[in-house]
Amino acid sequence: MFGLGKPSTLPSADEALPGRAEQPWTLGEHVVLKTPVVADEVPDGHEVAIFGLGCFWGAEEIFWQEPGVWSTSVGYAGGHTSHPTYDEVCSGRTGHTEAVRIVFDPAVTSFADLVKKFFEIHDPTQGMRQGNDVGTQYRSAIYFTSPEQEQTARDLTKVYGDELARRRLGDITTEIRPASETPYFYAEDAHQQYLAKNPFGYRCHANTGVKFPG
Repeated sequence: MFGLGKPSTLPSADEALPGRAEQPWTLGEHVVLKTPVVADEVPDGHEVAIFGLGCFWGAEEIFWQEPGVWSTSVGYAGGHTSHPTYDEVCSGRTGHTEAVRIVFDPAVTSFADLVKKFFEIHDPTQGMRQGNDVGTQYRSAIYFTSPEQEQTARDLTKVYGDELARRRLGDITTEIRPASETPYFYAEDAHQQYLAKNPFGYRCHANTGVKFPG
């Protein structure tokens, strides 16, 4: 969680920890949705959204409650180290941010709906932190999986950024990159649906308090 004293800049590929060739842990069923946690084979008609918005425990809890969401998982994205551990990511030496991967039915909940929710439930202006959580693993990010998602992400980021600027709340620092350039690695089982397993566990919901306009 807390990251005081952790690096505030991202390591290069040469500086990052080496990681490992394969995932060393197994993952089973989503304890809330009763679907696979490892959902690399996406059901027909469904899409994948990947967001970084601070501590992934509380973020996943919010998204698994959204209509049309078929499965969620927590993991690591945007870095260099293959199949990192939680401790490695928290060291700031892998380049990853804590991420939530969402498999959803766009006929029920659109990618735009999820992006709007993403902006409302964290503070996208804080750079390498969220609230009291400090470190590169807490940075804001959208990793798009299609050209249409990219356009939506960039359009909505501008809309929300303009609203924050109007209120003088700072500039958006959200990283927007193709998911194909930054592999998503599933986190250990203890972190999957953490708040369903530990209802009184830690939640970080730093946010601007600004609803998405329109």
